[in-house]
Amino acid sequence: MSALLETRPSHKAITHAIAKLVGHPRSVLVVGGDLHAASAIAAEDGARVVTLAASGKANAGSGAGGEHATLESLIANKAEFDLVMIGDAAATAPDAVAFLRQFTALLSDGGHVLITLPPPNEAHSDAPAALTRDNAIKLVEDAELEVMRVEDAATSPLYVRFVQSMHSLVTKTPRPLVGEHGIISARRPPKPGKLDLTIGMLTLNEEQSVEQMIDDIRAVAPEAKLLIIDSSSDRTPELATAKGARVVRQLPPRGHGPAMERLMYEAAKQSDALIYLDCDFTYPTGTIKRLRELLESGMDVVNTSRTHRYPKEMPIPNFIANRFFAATAQVVHGVPTTDVHSGMRGYRCSVIRAFDFDGEGDALPLDTLILPAKAHYHVAELPIPYLKRVGESKLAKLRGTMWTFARIASAIGEGSRVRRGVRYRHVDD
Repeated sequence: MSALLETRPSHKAITHAIAKLVGHPRSVLVVGGDLHAASAIAAEDGARVVTLAASGKANAGSGAGGEHATLESLIANKAEFDLVMIGDAAATAPDAVAFLRQFTALLSDGGHVLITLPPPNEAHSDAPAALTRDNAIKLVEDAELEVMRVEDAATSPLYVRFVQSMHSLVTKTPRPLVGEHGIISARRPPKPGKLDLTIGMLTLNEEQSVEQMIDDIRAVAPEAKLLIIDSSSDRTPELATAKGARVVRQLPPRGHGPAMERLMYEAAKQSDALIYLDCDFTYPTGTIKRLRELLESGMDVVNTSRTHRYPKEMPIPNFIANRFFAATAQVVHGVPTTDVHSGMRGYRCSVIRAFDFDGEGDALPLDTLILPAKAHYHVAELPIPYLKRVGESKLAKLRGTMWTFARIASAIGEGSRVRRGVRYRHVDD
């Protein structure tokens, strides 16, 4: 990635900020602007990239990579994109709302738009004279898009963020995008309805349980795809393959975080939704139906909680530690969860594709819960029973604790510049 980011030095700050928000889309439409380095990041990850000039014509300009097309041809062919990236033209167009609306029809359900906004002193004469965060957000919302994240593409983001926040606090005015590009991440709101589902598991020497787990999953979701990321040295992958699961081997074993990262992005390539659970019978497979119902009703993420109250099958020290981690996440990030380490969750894959989750190390489930919650996605938490484990636990307690607090700390500041807190609700079983 670093080599790509260096290709346009004069736009290094804006490219770094956009690269953070690109995520892992399957398809990208680039409209005008100096966004070619950022789109190259998506292409390197396997995405299909199509470029347009801001006029809607084919973009054959210098540095424009990917396929070239016209807006008319894309509409005629009913093209869909997971991500549309739009340069400063959105802010400088005489009718910015109409300009943005041209592209909403090209977004997949829940698809995202990244819009760069120029500093106020570079705004076009037809654009708003004072380009504040609030009126930029209103412009995007008027185009029937839902704002999720707002970033400032500053060379020194922490410093600029501090100065802007203090300015807003003292003057009691909307925080301006002072002298820096702003970037808005928005999406086409997903519609309730049936979702193509992948059910995923991570396996490490699970030959005692994997066949029965697959049978139990098939009983409640017979049409779902079954995806397993396996790092076993026993017969687990052969048994799972014989049961019809797609098995992706990750050898040598790299740990829980990298395996979970791969599971999420592999599922996001092929399905509308992912439900994952541990392969040890501690999580009730019957809950899959309820998770699917919540996702298909419009939720973006569904977290199950084993520790909403004390489960007798869980060792007391584990329960106390889990509740302490959850309380810390609530105090630091305002995410009212009771279980940040749950091994059973549901995701709309459009949300997974919007993030670049880093699986290195342990405790990835914190990022995949906290970051969507802080970015204003709809998150639900469902209480579940915690059942007796089959097989031995692979949990590395000390390492996991250290990574838990590291991830809580690293998420400080993420998503906090959007708007009004989190949309996190607790639902009944």
